[in-house]
Parts: sequence; C-alpha cells; structure tokens
Amino acid sequence: MNTINLESCLSARDEKVLAQTITRALEALPPEDLPLHAYCSQGGWVEGSPLAVSVLELRPDTHCILARVGVFFTELVGGCNCQDDPAKVNAYGVFEIRIDRISGLARVVADPG
Repeated sequence: MNTINLESCLSARDEKVLAQTITRALEALPPEDLPLHAYCSQGGWVEGSPLAVSVLELRPDTHCILARVGVFFTELVGGCNCQDDPAKVNAYGVFEIRIDRISGLARVVADPG
C-alpha cells in the first residue's frame, strides 16, 4: 500500500472532470510512487518512463472518492538478450485508490479483483 497526495482532485466539479484530474495527477507522479512492482511478472523492475492512466470506475461519496484505475507502464527484464542489456516490456496493473475528502491523501493498493 502506498499513500500519495491527490488534494488537487478534491475541487473537481463533476465525475468527468474528476476522472481527468485523477488521470493527470497520477500520470505526473514518478513511477516509484505507485506499487507497480505488484504487476511485474518478468523482472520486477519498473522503468522510469511516463505512465499512462485510465480511470475505470469512480464511486465518490461523502467521506472519500474511490477510484479504480488502470496503469500502463514499462517493465525491465534483465539479461535476456545477447548483450545482456535489459529488455523493455509493456505492463499493466489495476489499482484501487481511496482519496480522503478532507486531507486529499490517497491510499493506493493493487486491485485484488
């Protein structure tokens, strides 16, 4: 579980703007701020390249904003070619993000389902 600050998402006026704000905020994060390693299946290393985020579901209520997001990232697989340089592999993971409506702090966990 990781905790990140998504206070910028609290001022969104409607669900469309909220989804866009969450997407921009997550894509601006360094990859190490999300538990991407949970979805590494070949090497366990996450490359520092930009993330691509898609909001799959939003469930805002009075206490928090619950979002399920899909994140595309690049996994590095070490020592698998002739020069022993790491190969880059496209990877994808789904995360549950729970944003507290007061503090803007968000709990991020790999989606179990």
